[in-house]
Amino acid sequence: MQTMKYKAFKFRLVPNREQQTQISKTLGCCRFLYNQMLEEKQTKHKNSDKTPCKTEKQYKTDFSFLKEVDSISLQQTRIDLKTSYTNFFRKLKSKQKTSLRFKSKHNPKHSYRTVSINSSIRVEDNRIKLPKLGFVKFKKSREVLGEIKSVTISKNILGRYYISVLCETEIQKLSKLDTQIGIDLGLKEFCITSNNEFVGNPRYLRTSEEELKKAQRILSHRVKDSNNRFKQQKKVFRIHEKIRNQRLDFLHKLSTKLISENQVICLEDLQVKNMVKNHCLAKSISDVSWSKFVELLKYKSDWYGRKLVKVDKFYPSSKTCSNCGNIKKDLTLKDREYVCSCGLIIDRDYNASLNILEEGLRILTKNCRDDKVSLLNIQTLVCSS
Repeated sequence: MQTMKYKAFKFRLVPNREQQTQISKTLGCCRFLYNQMLEEKQTKHKNSDKTPCKTEKQYKTDFSFLKEVDSISLQQTRIDLKTSYTNFFRKLKSKQKTSLRFKSKHNPKHSYRTVSINSSIRVEDNRIKLPKLGFVKFKKSREVLGEIKSVTISKNILGRYYISVLCETEIQKLSKLDTQIGIDLGLKEFCITSNNEFVGNPRYLRTSEEELKKAQRILSHRVKDSNNRFKQQKKVFRIHEKIRNQRLDFLHKLSTKLISENQVICLEDLQVKNMVKNHCLAKSISDVSWSKFVELLKYKSDWYGRKLVKVDKFYPSSKTCSNCGNIKKDLTLKDREYVCSCGLIIDRDYNASLNILEEGLRILTKNCRDDKVSLLNIQTLVCSS
């Protein structure tokens, strides 16, 4: 079975000098237009002025240099600002901490987005045609599949260019399996499965921590706005980029393996935002990146026809005996083995994964039963009418 999904393909872009200049112009114009529109919106809101704000076309008459760049990228900038403005007031009503910031040219990463209209963006061999840029070379590591909808061009502090191509493509669902797995996420081990498999925590941040500390210490002694400070910023960014790439590669490989081998995946619904408030474990929790791992499992299970079941965060998976169901309330973090009165002696994390699997299957069965009941009620109403 095939389904249509949006999928992004990211590549390293290799523009020539003229194209680099044009990309820099577009990035600068998009940033300028965003700040101008945001300032106008804030002024109108402060003065309770309900007249419509100027569009990018009206700004072009006031600032002629905006005509030199891709007009669609300016339209997307206006759309992005509208989305940010809407989200700002939505979060404000729900009493969340939020703010609207002006874009700065000193940010380590800049990007702009443009849309494909009538196949204006297309790929030919290892080149991609872009508005105002023509054909640009890129490092084609895999085929771009599907219809191109939009592209996002970005540049980081190291002067590297990247392109993310968003396509609408067909995703082939995997064949159904009879296997289920429960996963207990941890810090000592990244995760422990109900198959008694212990996946080690690579700790990429901890591994590069000494190198990162040294680079940041040198950066703190550099004179502000000097060339030496900018060079050192690049070194710090390069270390962070390496850590991020290592972590993402590990998470992708593990999530793909779990999705391909299991039909049902059960795990805890962890509240990571609250857990990082523990200052003793905050760095380790951020390094292990549970939220990203769950996010990858979620979209991959949706793509390939798998079931992802989240167990309630208050379910006592570690304190419950997987053999008799007894709850041991005095279990602490120091206790690495679960010893039950029924005679069971088992690793506490493995015991938790077994309980998560059992609870997840119970939730899945209950949901399927409820869906059948609701479908039966609908059919009864239709027949009676």
